[in-house]
Amino acid sequence: MIYSSCSRPFPLSSARTEAKIPSRRRRFVAVFANSSQRVDANHRGSSSEFLHKILLRAIAGALSVALVYSDCTPPLVAGPVAPPGEVCREADAPEEAMPSASVKNEDLVEEAWEVVNDSFLGEAGNRDWSPEKWLKEKEYIFQNSIQTRSRAHNVIRKMLASLGDPYTRFLSPAEFSKMARYDMSGIGINLREVPDHDGAVKIKVLGVILDGPAHSAGVRQGDELLSVNGLTVRGKSAFEVSSMLQGPKETFVTIEVRHGDCGQSHLIKVQRHSVARTPVFYHLEKMEKGDISVGYIHIKEFNALARKDLIIALKNLLNSGASYLVLDLRDNPGGLVQAGIEVAKLFLDKGETVIYTVGRDPEVQDDIIAEGTPFVTNPVIVLVNNRTASASEIVASALRDNCKAVLVGEKTYGKGLIQSVYELHDGSGVVVTIGKYVTPNHVDINRNGIQPDFSRFPGILFFFSFNQICTILVNISLTALIEVAHHLSRCHLQRLR
Repeated sequence: MIYSSCSRPFPLSSARTEAKIPSRRRRFVAVFANSSQRVDANHRGSSSEFLHKILLRAIAGALSVALVYSDCTPPLVAGPVAPPGEVCREADAPEEAMPSASVKNEDLVEEAWEVVNDSFLGEAGNRDWSPEKWLKEKEYIFQNSIQTRSRAHNVIRKMLASLGDPYTRFLSPAEFSKMARYDMSGIGINLREVPDHDGAVKIKVLGVILDGPAHSAGVRQGDELLSVNGLTVRGKSAFEVSSMLQGPKETFVTIEVRHGDCGQSHLIKVQRHSVARTPVFYHLEKMEKGDISVGYIHIKEFNALARKDLIIALKNLLNSGASYLVLDLRDNPGGLVQAGIEVAKLFLDKGETVIYTVGRDPEVQDDIIAEGTPFVTNPVIVLVNNRTASASEIVASALRDNCKAVLVGEKTYGKGLIQSVYELHDGSGVVVTIGKYVTPNHVDINRNGIQPDFSRFPGILFFFSFNQICTILVNISLTALIEVAHHLSRCHLQRLR
């Protein structure tokens, strides 16, 4: 399983309904959700069975908000094979991609048609959709021959546009290539989880950036990652391990890898070349009257560092005496959906629902549950507005619906679609909406948003400058805090009934 955006994944084999391309291989690149401004990756933590089912089937890379960054790294590709004797042969070596020139234009269009036919969530569009209507669309398309590759791409664009879903769209080879450039690890590798023979999960290198830090240091595709800075990665998800690899630019991280399935382990020192910036900013405010302190936390987006840095912020605020917490998700467009899920779990009790997922495919239908005890139990106020979207809406609804927080502000944006990105045989791709998120209280996030509990509290003042984050000022009255406590108590009583 992969937890970096836009890796070059192993192909997914599946049978064609009409065998024009023998042994068609759909290369499923990502599962993600929409935000109001950016694309969000849907990552699976060690406990998310929903993503486990999807991504094991597809060996998926994860698409993150970093796709909008301008300083993308080169594509992640398989590195050169080491001389015999140094690397054990991989049993699941990836199949070579079919050359673009050997793919017929009609076959390419049909491949895109089948992606939609297999997985598109019809209700995502603004027009009625059914497999029967989609079959008629196919018959209409192939009335005429498709002479050129450019014409094939245009046909796919029009075909997808007919669905009425703005998020289901075609990606040219150049556009798709940009999705292969994000390196979440910071050292130029993509990671995936692979089931071991004993039922456990091991972390393997799916791809490396040629001439990147890890590749130059000796890491190769197919290597098993055993430890990071002396800490074992056993039992951790690829998402967590990617976060462990992160650090300041130009610092070093020591990783232990095993070449192939039967080689000896090697310690490799790698210099980091990029790093995700912390999205978490926090501040402690002591109330003028009384001994109550309020911890303010602003999360700008959900990236690989969100959970780790939030834990640091929570520890510092609680150790400093914070009785209440304010989690500011205003203007947060989302980010890595799995990061949002992991953040929500920090506040939830074991067995409580984070989010439900709904789709045509039974493997898309699941509920994501918290497995452990909450990291914090203090009352929480979550600030939201009409630009709070996607992963942020998942966090806000999970905390509110489980009576862990009250929401204050404006109705959220309302983006809760799950999408997948598939690479076609000529290097182009299609993005298809395959599902949606539903809150623990069974509210469809998409197009509806989340209605806050309060538009504002008496005596609450909250404002800050995005350009000068250090000027944050939060001053919450005792009246407002009492109202928060009463509201959460009423929520718990209602759930007990």
